[in-house]
Amino acid sequence: MDFVISDFEGPLDVLLTLIKDNKMDICDIPIIELTDQYMNFINSMENLDLSIASDYLVMASELMYLKSKALVPNAKEDEEFNEAKEDLINRLIEYQKYKEVTKDLELLEEKRKELFSKDPSSFKNFASDKISLESDITLEDLALALKRFMERKNYEQPISTKITTKEYSVEERIKSIKNILKQKRKIEFFELFETFSKPYIIVTFLSILELAKKNEIKITQEGNFDKIYCEEI
Repeated sequence: MDFVISDFEGPLDVLLTLIKDNKMDICDIPIIELTDQYMNFINSMENLDLSIASDYLVMASELMYLKSKALVPNAKEDEEFNEAKEDLINRLIEYQKYKEVTKDLELLEEKRKELFSKDPSSFKNFASDKISLESDITLEDLALALKRFMERKNYEQPISTKITTKEYSVEERIKSIKNILKQKRKIEFFELFETFSKPYIIVTFLSILELAKKNEIKITQEGNFDKIYCEEI
């Protein structure tokens, strides 16, 4: 047998492996055969001078008890034996379910590592009476327009995309927006979102609000659903 104690999470783990390797029926395990297999495992560990945890020895004594009962004639009629065997089978079935769920959780954990998230934030922190939003446009209007823009871009994305990681800062984005406005003086709001990635869009949006708050740009919209423009002051 090539197993070692460190390969297992406990005696039930060993029993499940033995049942699987010997193609036994977990719902009607042959107690005598399973006990012999388990004791061979324990003895092989002792021969290698490896310490055996107490829970492994407790299981060994439980199996030896069941084996002694199974060797008695008419063992199947022994109520105490049947109850003890059924209890062991139920523990093995429950542990097997636990093992299967653990594999699913590990898979979900690996998939979760491929995603990133941030805590919810409120745009109210950027709201100010000094922000120059002309006509009837509000901060909520900008947020709603940005939401619709992102939804539209999601539909336009190709089926296969390559995800790359890049750091963006509000300070750097503010400088680039100011440079753009120096050249164009006035630009449509959505033209500032050249790259479609959540970090870039969030940083760009916050940069526009910060510039408006400092009265370095003004944001205008002539009417509902018309284009929104950013203009250097």
